[in-house]
Amino acid sequence: MLFRSADPFAQLRLLDLQEADSHLDQIAHRRANLSEVVRLRDIEQGLLRLRTLIVAGETEVSDRERGVRKMEVDVDQVRMRADKDQQLLDSGSISNPKQLEDLAHEVASLKRRQEALEDDELVMLEELEEARASLLALQAERATLDVELVDAREDLARVEKALEDEQADVQRQRDHVASEMPADLLRAYEKIRAESGGVGAAMLQHGRCGGCRLQINPSELARIKAAPATEVLRCEECRRIMVRTGESGL
Repeated sequence: MLFRSADPFAQLRLLDLQEADSHLDQIAHRRANLSEVVRLRDIEQGLLRLRTLIVAGETEVSDRERGVRKMEVDVDQVRMRADKDQQLLDSGSISNPKQLEDLAHEVASLKRRQEALEDDELVMLEELEEARASLLALQAERATLDVELVDAREDLARVEKALEDEQADVQRQRDHVASEMPADLLRAYEKIRAESGGVGAAMLQHGRCGGCRLQINPSELARIKAAPATEVLRCEECRRIMVRTGESGL
């Protein structure tokens, strides 16, 4: 059964208790919605994305370097064969016209093949440089994010520490007020607060409930005016405790 009577001063202290509880709720909400947490999460996700891209970039550079080395071997082999045939052609050791013609055709074919391979090699070298540049850009971006990650963690730790200190201070104030409250009134307040969205007591201000912000009807207001100061009032609409003060308009 709800506690019906309490010392007027104890009822006034309910407002201090409610203020502390509302402050604690606000701190909890702020801690759950810190922009520093969002920033840190975004940076961490960005680093994960970059790590994947960097691994892919390193693989691409490695593959292209291997392709260029293979192409260099192929070019050297064709060049060496063409040089060897050209030396043979220039040596005068072959007198058969048909053999000379065939050798000349082979040298020309090897030269064309060499030129084609060298063109391909240039393309591959350009692609390799582009891959290296892309990888360097990704690595530079990662280095920047690594610095931002340290800053973000420090910012979050600083904000969380400030909130922890603020919470501890408010909790001490709350505990002090609660220790002065009659146990049955405190239980009633906490029960109502749990059932009413975190607000268990509110000021009756200018004929209006501070909990639901609704105007008290005239007949109920007349009853409140006649009620003893020790009576614990409840709003007919929101059922929160209404505390009378000099601003109640009674």
